[in-house]
Amino acid sequence: MNRTATGLRCLAAAALLISLFSPIRSISAQQTGPVMSSDLRALSFRETGPAVVGGRVHDVEAVPGHPATIYVGAASGGVWKTENGGTTWIPLWDDLPNSSVGDIALAPSDPDIIYVGSGGPNNRQSTLYGSGVWKSTDGGAGWIHLGLTETRHIGRIRIHPRNPDIAYAAALGNLWKANPQRGVFRTTDGGANWSRVLFIDEDTGAVDLVMDPSNPDVLYAATYQRRRRTWGFIGGGPGSGIWKTTDGGDTWRELTDGIPEGDKGRIGLAISMSDPEILNATIEHRSEQGTYRSEDGGETWARVNRLNPRPMYYSHIYIDPVDPDRVYILGSSSSMSEDGGRTFRGIPSAPTYDIGVHGDHHALWIDPDATGNLLLGTDAGLYASRDRGMTWTRINNFAIGQFYAIGADLRNPYWIYGGLQDNHSWMGPSRTRRFIGIINDDWHQIGFSDGMYAVPDPEDHRRVYLDSQNGGIIRMDPETGSSLGIKPVAPEGERYRFDWCAPIAISPHDHNRIYLGGNRLFISDNGGDSWHATEDLSRALDREQLEIMGRLTDGQTLSRHDGTSTYGEITTISESPLTPGLLWVGTDDGNVQVSRDGGSSWSVVSGRIPVVPDGTYVSRVEASHAVPERAYVTFDAHRDGDFRSFAFVTEDLGRTWRAILAGVPGPGSINVIREHPGNPELLRPPDSSPRKRSDHRDARTEHLGS
Repeated sequence: MNRTATGLRCLAAAALLISLFSPIRSISAQQTGPVMSSDLRALSFRETGPAVVGGRVHDVEAVPGHPATIYVGAASGGVWKTENGGTTWIPLWDDLPNSSVGDIALAPSDPDIIYVGSGGPNNRQSTLYGSGVWKSTDGGAGWIHLGLTETRHIGRIRIHPRNPDIAYAAALGNLWKANPQRGVFRTTDGGANWSRVLFIDEDTGAVDLVMDPSNPDVLYAATYQRRRRTWGFIGGGPGSGIWKTTDGGDTWRELTDGIPEGDKGRIGLAISMSDPEILNATIEHRSEQGTYRSEDGGETWARVNRLNPRPMYYSHIYIDPVDPDRVYILGSSSSMSEDGGRTFRGIPSAPTYDIGVHGDHHALWIDPDATGNLLLGTDAGLYASRDRGMTWTRINNFAIGQFYAIGADLRNPYWIYGGLQDNHSWMGPSRTRRFIGIINDDWHQIGFSDGMYAVPDPEDHRRVYLDSQNGGIIRMDPETGSSLGIKPVAPEGERYRFDWCAPIAISPHDHNRIYLGGNRLFISDNGGDSWHATEDLSRALDREQLEIMGRLTDGQTLSRHDGTSTYGEITTISESPLTPGLLWVGTDDGNVQVSRDGGSSWSVVSGRIPVVPDGTYVSRVEASHAVPERAYVTFDAHRDGDFRSFAFVTEDLGRTWRAILAGVPGPGSINVIREHPGNPELLRPPDSSPRKRSDHRDARTEHLGS
């Protein structure tokens, strides 16, 4: 079994959050005195899984000549290593400050030297930011930080074939705001120092990079102008293009002959190892999108095929190390060409789901010594093929699942429920009678698509509420597998809006009353058989009038709003456990609202919360278990490119608020806050007396420092 299950990192993060938010004096209600490290040793974690479903893989690399040594970089599960072809795995990344990997590069001259660029390159609304570049000189046993923290997302790293001290990083930069730490960076001293050798502007980073294997001073870079905000996405602009250097990065020139004019989006690059004059590219463009090829070192290009599936999410192209005419393009499924990209066929010819290969393919490794051997990274983990993609084996014995939300019922032993990114909803036991512990077979699929909230009825474990993306709520019986879609239907002439991860809550006072968050709060008193809706609780902004990179998100922008179907929706719901009908909600457009009458009327209280920029995404509202007037709220500002931590408490139903993060290490986004139901002091600052608003602001500014 693995040492750490990524699937339980959500649970670990929640427990860690409780320990971090402990400027109080006790762990239990009876115990007093400061919290000591010895007290926290009781918070030990064990793996419950599941590994069966995997999670998004951003990169996979194996050691040439020793292909049983494989490294996997996960979107939110760090770096994993196997030395026996996947029989057992070692997590290498558990102690590092971020879990998202963008790219892994093994030095050709010494594969124990590894550079890792952190931060996902896939532009999704759930993309995690990174902390720059990391390096190991002992095959991943130990790591040192090489800086470039503010690049946030690394698309590609290339290492000189003979001198591992020379390396290049293609940095996308902050996904959420303009910043200068983007472009191509070079080190000549093993990462001690970096220089930015290619820079377009503060909106344009570098997403891909290839090196001529016969002359490492020749490199090609793909630049990419893009920006995501809470309300939408633009994936293109005049900054996107293909660039070439012949002097190791000292100078660059843009390659334009045969490249479509005007705004371009994401570009993927591949170079032939056997004939480096040959390159292929996938280019996102409004009218001339497709697969391009050059056979003269990039001097001229021609579009050879229109294939380029969903560029914002994929844009991965590969050339066989031996045969320059064999080209692979990844997408929701994979395609292969035997004629340089002029024609493609699926590999295998059947749809991937029909033969058990999960869709959404993001990374491919081709064995240079036996090019029929492939490793494929998908949204559901790792697959291996020994016949050039005609058949696949799933390697699903390491836990990198990405839970959006988790729940637990009240049985003894209790069962755990959760929804996973692109891998459905699942339930599994907290304990079993097996002497080896919980295994994959103990987990059961209970929902479909992207699993989100999974909320079991506290009085009837045979009634579980699940939702998939954008509010696709169902009520199901996990013992029989029967399910019923119960999503509210909008009246004619109206369209309801739901967040990608729409929240579900069950009333602590009546288990038949359930809540679903959309642009309105939907309330059912009969388990979802019927609903009534509140007023629109969002700001009801027209996102088409909100600028991104100085442009409106009109129909001419590339990858427009990809991944963000709508805007202006509830993201968090909480009902007071003490007072029926005392409801709190938070929205993606920054509203915090409270109702004292079960949702009939509402008061907006977010304007009273100090310091937080107006309109910041509300990540969680938590009604207190101890005092009816008390509630906690956290904001996640990373969608504005702001990585500060925000957490506040009110003692008077939102009239005044006080920051509660003094002394907590930061910065860092906060997703969840929870009050201990038996000991509310775990979240209570030592001084809980009300303060004037100016005091709040001063205290918060002190904590933020720089």
